[in-house]
Amino acid sequence: MHSASHPDPQQQQALPAYRVERSSVHGNGVFAQRDIEPGERVIEYAGREIGWDVAQARADAQGGPHNHTFFFSLANGNVIDGGDHGNEARFINHSCEPNCEAIEEEDGRIFIYALYEIKKDEELSYSYPLIYEGRHTPAIKRAFACRCGALNCSGTMLAPKPRKRKPRVKPVPLAELAPVAATVQSPQPVALG
Repeated sequence: MHSASHPDPQQQQALPAYRVERSSVHGNGVFAQRDIEPGERVIEYAGREIGWDVAQARADAQGGPHNHTFFFSLANGNVIDGGDHGNEARFINHSCEPNCEAIEEEDGRIFIYALYEIKKDEELSYSYPLIYEGRHTPAIKRAFACRCGALNCSGTMLAPKPRKRKPRVKPVPLAELAPVAATVQSPQPVALG
């Protein structure tokens, strides 16, 4: 017989792993309803699978990029829109020091797994650097500010934009500047087909 202070492990496992409530990080958050084991599959990121062009049109129709946080990019180039037939997973907040990770399975479904033991009442989080192709203006940076509170917080949920680098000119050693005797090259065979 189990005492009231130590719940039956089988009963605890039967409890849903999570619940949604207000978060101090941002809006709603997802919290552990019970202790969650490392590597445990917590929840599927559900929603309608759509093309990126449809996702862009939906974002524009809703007044901007802010609902991009419900979009989850897939390896096939499509997007899961958690705001369209989605579930509670869309409320998991970003953190620069996450306790969960999102993994795309071979069938294209996304599941959230615990990275380490998560105690009851702890907020679930994963890192989702958002890709925003427009200019990262101060207003956009404020709109996507990270409030996770981690010691290594980057201050933004936006993924860094790839930098365009100018090609570096390699210095040529003086020995290579000396004239070289001309060589005759035979044409190479061309593969047909």
